[in-house]
Amino acid sequence: MDQPTFVYDGDCAFCTTCAEFIGRRIPTGARVVPWQFADLDALGLTAAQCEEAVWWVGTDGVRVAGPDAIARLLGASRPGWRLLGAGLRLPPVRLLAWPTYRWVARNRHRLPGGTAACSLPQATRDRLYGTTGDR
Repeated sequence: MDQPTFVYDGDCAFCTTCAEFIGRRIPTGARVVPWQFADLDALGLTAAQCEEAVWWVGTDGVRVAGPDAIARLLGASRPGWRLLGAGLRLPPVRLLAWPTYRWVARNRHRLPGGTAACSLPQATRDRLYGTTGDR
């Protein structure tokens, strides 16, 4: 692979809005692509993994998901964004980043830019995030 790849859910309006923000504001050498149009086999990912989280696949083959993927994407950008990415990798921040990421993923249909199409089916949400009363 000649460039890193950041994979997101192209069926989700919230995720697509975030990807468009990346394209406009975060200069990176990474390819930002919806998983529905990516060669998942070549990336070593499955559709189930991509439904669960965003993914970063580095040129070295390293694959990371969720906030770790976002940190890698930011780390591959300009100095200000790299600093933010480094901050996201700090252990206390990272400890909070995963529960926050899961909450956003579970509620993405309620967030700005989100639509009902962003909502995963209840069975999928339960499988990925467990059953909770805070939906």
